Amino acid sequence: MALLWLVILCGVSSATALDNGLALTPPMGWLTWERFRCITDCKTYPSECISEDLIKRTVDMMVIEGYRDAGYDYVGIDDCWLEKTRGPDGRMVPDRERFPSGMNALADYIHSRGLKFGIYQDYGNLTCAGYPGVLGSEQLDVDTFVSWDVDYIKLDGCYINATEMDSGYPAFGKLLNDSGRPILYSCSWPAYQEDIKMMPDYASIAHHCNLWRNWDDIDDSWWSLERIMDWFGDNQERLAPHAGPGHWNDPDMLLIGNFGLSEDQARVQMAVWAVLAAPLLISADLATMKPEFKSILLNRDILAVDQDPMGKQGLRVYKEKKIAIWTRELFDGSYAVAFVSHRTDGAAYVFRYKLKDFKLPEQIYDVQDLYKEESNRSVGPNEEFAVKLNPTGVKFYKFIPRSTEKVRTNEVVIIDENKLGK
Repeated sequence: MALLWLVILCGVSSATALDNGLALTPPMGWLTWERFRCITDCKTYPSECISEDLIKRTVDMMVIEGYRDAGYDYVGIDDCWLEKTRGPDGRMVPDRERFPSGMNALADYIHSRGLKFGIYQDYGNLTCAGYPGVLGSEQLDVDTFVSWDVDYIKLDGCYINATEMDSGYPAFGKLLNDSGRPILYSCSWPAYQEDIKMMPDYASIAHHCNLWRNWDDIDDSWWSLERIMDWFGDNQERLAPHAGPGHWNDPDMLLIGNFGLSEDQARVQMAVWAVLAAPLLISADLATMKPEFKSILLNRDILAVDQDPMGKQGLRVYKEKKIAIWTRELFDGSYAVAFVSHRTDGAAYVFRYKLKDFKLPEQIYDVQDLYKEESNRSVGPNEEFAVKLNPTGVKFYKFIPRSTEKVRTNEVVIIDENKLGK
């Protein structure tokens, strides 16, 4: 039954999204931008500059520290990898000092470790940091990416009119499809249109892109994380219907392991991103990752929620008194429920809710704490469910209907193991 459902989902995704068979669950991996931005001075910042050394070090850490085995399989270079001008033949040129071995050698290194190669470009004539964009060189650049064995393209939208994106992004995606190489396509298309109140055509975006940045860039702070969570909750009715296998809303990178979030706040992001069926793209220095943040990123139960094969995006179903509740229906008939505190008053309080408050069908549930801080418990239709929340913290549970638990559990294990590969 589980394998049959997976085949059905694959068939649906290929008919409604890019014709590349990719991203049947949200992509997972690592990306340079949030942590390393556009650091290009390798003399002053030898371990932080955008370079092949940084990428190789990260690839090694992803293997050694278990990130690859947990499902993080893309390694992406964001902006600032290029020379400022194209070569005599019009082709993109990687920075000669920071990428002396070239992109083919780097791709070989990444692939030899069982990972996939991601890279950044911009639909305009310049990238956001001022390097050459693809405009006017689209076919040549796709050919170049194919020759470099690229597996993932993030196409930004600086230096181009947002009204041109409705035709430009699909055209570039067609070139990727026609190339014959399966390349995951990440679009920034709606983010620029949302910025000017243009109301993006999400049906078209979902048809042409594997994932898409919806809104503002995330910054390394609780304030930024709150804004993005609130925006997704406020706009979920027009976003969620377009997410599913092969095509995903992208609230931006994971901040976990950087400077701006406490452990509680990092747990919030991981829980809400899992409920949103969001791509999980780490952007932190894995060499300095603290154990408490690593354990959040490698939490297999939460990764299984994010990677649930039904691909149904969850919703914010409650928001009162600075408490938000996010609920996601899962393939096995269970529900993931995140209780998020936006309170900053310095005390942990117990809150009590009934099933109807977080929009669960009225029945008996066995409840598992996905962060493993509490023992398993149960709750029924007429009972209150008590939740103790730290300020700017989260409790994240899986509610398993008692009537379906034994029937469904084995099916989910089969699919999760196939996806995670371990």
